[in-house]
Amino acid sequence: MNRNIAIDGPAGAGKSTIAKMAAKQKGLIYVDTGAMYRAMGIFYSRLGVDPADAEAIAAHVEEADVSLDYQDGVQQVLLNGENVTSLLRTEEAGNMASVVSKHGPVRTRMVELQQKLAAEKAVVMDGRDIGTVVLPDALLKIYLTASVKVRADRRYKELQEKGEECSWKEIARDIEERDYQDMHREISPLRQAEDAVLVDTSDMGIEEVVNTVIALYEERLGRNGLQ
Repeated sequence: MNRNIAIDGPAGAGKSTIAKMAAKQKGLIYVDTGAMYRAMGIFYSRLGVDPADAEAIAAHVEEADVSLDYQDGVQQVLLNGENVTSLLRTEEAGNMASVVSKHGPVRTRMVELQQKLAAEKAVVMDGRDIGTVVLPDALLKIYLTASVKVRADRRYKELQEKGEECSWKEIARDIEERDYQDMHREISPLRQAEDAVLVDTSDMGIEEVVNTVIALYEERLGRNGLQ
């Protein structure tokens, strides 16, 4: 029986924050799936492939190997053995990842690599299709959400604290549009897995959410004799 946790949910629900904290508390490996897609973006950027060229994207996808390593407890992302962690947050990597991730062969390859990681170690993964596609047999599946208002409030506060000018209405509109796109995309749309536990964080603090996830996880471990 695996010990994996899958956390899905819309943008701005706090998935990554909760996943990282839960992983740390339970001694699991946090897998940043978004960083893995960015590594794939770097792969195609270096090839000089047109991200809209479906045939070229498919032709090279098996050449990319994205894996994770840890140095002093900090996740490192390796692309064909090269540490590309410092390159992941560039605009080029993000833009390319956003486009190439829409291609079926890329998503298939990434699911394969993510499943390989989960088969080797107990992991916590967050995303939009983890419980439904990537880890359908995860010991615990969580669908983490919050109202658009709460998610917009959080993002607005975050940007203000960074000293960036922003409009709450624009942020809320962007979140609504992102939700619609994620839920209606052709490949692996965002949806709650039938056996996922819904956790609405609208009126919860971070610690409360983490404690809820940990309690659910420990209950599942006990139920399956894995304590």
